[in-house]
Amino acid sequence: MSTPDALAKTPLYDWHVANGGRMVDFAGWAMPVQYGSIVDEHHATRNAVGLFDISHMGRLLFSGADAEALLDSISTRRVTDLKPGQIRYSLICNEQGGVLDDVLIYRIELEDGVRSGSGRLSGFGMVVNASNRPKIVEWINGRIGNRAVELEDISAEYAMIAVQGPKAIELLDPLTDHPLTSLRYYTGAETNVDGCGCYISRTGYTGEDGCEIVVHADLAAGLWESLHAKAEEVDGSAVGLAARNTLRLEAGMPLYGHELTEEINPIQAGLGFAVTLKDRDFVGRDALTAATQDKGQRVRVGLQLEGRRAPREGYPVLQENEVVGEVTSGTFSPTLNKPIAMAYVKPTAAAPGEPVAVDARGTHLAATVAPPVFYERGK
Repeated sequence: MSTPDALAKTPLYDWHVANGGRMVDFAGWAMPVQYGSIVDEHHATRNAVGLFDISHMGRLLFSGADAEALLDSISTRRVTDLKPGQIRYSLICNEQGGVLDDVLIYRIELEDGVRSGSGRLSGFGMVVNASNRPKIVEWINGRIGNRAVELEDISAEYAMIAVQGPKAIELLDPLTDHPLTSLRYYTGAETNVDGCGCYISRTGYTGEDGCEIVVHADLAAGLWESLHAKAEEVDGSAVGLAARNTLRLEAGMPLYGHELTEEINPIQAGLGFAVTLKDRDFVGRDALTAATQDKGQRVRVGLQLEGRRAPREGYPVLQENEVVGEVTSGTFSPTLNKPIAMAYVKPTAAAPGEPVAVDARGTHLAATVAPPVFYERGK
């Protein structure tokens, strides 16, 4: 655990401290885990709007004649057919098919604004997990070789704010120059938000509608203050990392370091939709092709548990007293009002409805295997 002075700080750090944020070390960043009640922050996002500081995530820019070819050669999904404004969830894998990171790839064309003063930029953006940023930057730089590619790490230069919830678009739309109702899911645009030049995308990590905003670090605190005041008008609130975790777990979204690691491939993680094998080559393709035929590997499932006790990462999953898997994430779901978890289990125990148990340090918690998506908005 790093000392507070040694941790990296986002442009919103002072606001978090001044407003009661309980700061923790998250991947080397001082981040708010909660401001008050985790459950209240969770419900504010499900019922109104939640405001998240996600500036700790890595933001990379790729430009140059070979940027498209480079990204296509390292991404599990095709990049060459992305049109300006489109965004794609993808994995970056090693040669063995293990996940180095899960990322968002943006095809962008920018005038002044996000890159203020540098003129027009045409290329690609990538958002990576905070804990993986140094590794990914080094790994990609090692693959550029003689290609005409410029990779810029702009993580410190810009902040990133997520606005999520059923009232997120209602809150943001009057503040932007770009009509958000016409911005489709997984697309983005350069625009102004409350007078600040930004890049806004219809993306998120909570299972709710909403947007993520990249804004220059110098403008971030003012924009956050404005958005927070608007959020409070509709019973929204700032939300810390703890509720972000319960929200993403309910929505079945894997978390790097838990459901995704360099020892887990996207096929067993249930992310086959994010792997395009046909008519293309990329790092890890051969291993992932083999993984599609491997019927013996452990697979990601959901668990619904009885009682009130939430399972924790690393707890064994049992079937007829035999260990068949391991919990990777667990929580008490504020929306479902019951404990839920994600786990990797043997295929013989992976069918929805299978009765299993979770060994919570000697206490067996009754559970049922379920699809890993516990919550879908509108259902």
